[in-house]
Amino acid sequence: MACSCATHYGALVVAVAAFLVAASGGSSAGAAAARYGYGPGRCSPVAELVSEQLYNSLFLHKDDPACPARGFYTYASFVSAARTFPRFAATGDLGTRKRELAAFLAQISHETTGGWATAPDGEFSWGLCFKEEISPASDYCDATDARWPCYPGRSYHGRGPIQLSWNFNYGPAGRALGFDGLRNPEVVANCSETAFRTALWFWMTPRRPKPSCHEVMVGEYRASAADLAANRAPGFGLVTNIVNGGLECNRTDDARVNNRIGFYRRYCQIFNVDAGPNLDCAHQQPY
Repeated sequence: MACSCATHYGALVVAVAAFLVAASGGSSAGAAAARYGYGPGRCSPVAELVSEQLYNSLFLHKDDPACPARGFYTYASFVSAARTFPRFAATGDLGTRKRELAAFLAQISHETTGGWATAPDGEFSWGLCFKEEISPASDYCDATDARWPCYPGRSYHGRGPIQLSWNFNYGPAGRALGFDGLRNPEVVANCSETAFRTALWFWMTPRRPKPSCHEVMVGEYRASAADLAANRAPGFGLVTNIVNGGLECNRTDDARVNNRIGFYRRYCQIFNVDAGPNLDCAHQQPY
């Protein structure tokens, strides 16, 4: 359900700015926020591209009784969360903006889908059905990470639209967005705005040597020598590499990659924009 989150918007922007100053080696909060796409915005670029009616048509079955996340992923929560990241779907020309939005929606659709090959209305109408991982295989705690130590009894399994996972993602996401991701990871599955913000934080924030998904989709990615050697060409496939390359990339005809591409092509068609090159990551080395 959409909820009244504990963190007020002004405090959230301050928390995000403080995180970015640290991540940017001491640059000013304003400069860091502008660079990575955080900050207040009076009008959401997302709302300019996607109306509530269109949003609900993209996710026809998100509120079906069979979907555990029914009623959770509201349009209002998505638009409100996007205001925290004003460069999201707002960078470049109209085609670039639409393409980035299509790529983001495709990735979260795959991560939360409840569809199958013969599902009603087709499998690519079934995104946003789940808000957390079902029967996780582990608690996703990397005990070797001293910077973001796991809190006893907590599980860092996939939650939210991007299925945020692992303590080394919950920790910095929480610090950037104003909640304690290590002590209270469950907030990502309990507050829809926080859930969308974590997905957008993951999308907008580079974790070097990984670029951000945003940088890739708006043409700001510059391949290093290591990237070139690993065949990490810009395009939707590189976004998949950033999201889950260790499990899905450098292998041919992976069903998960194909599912992501299927969603992406559908959204690009609806937004009347070309999908661009390099849709898969079959020949890319993961990070």
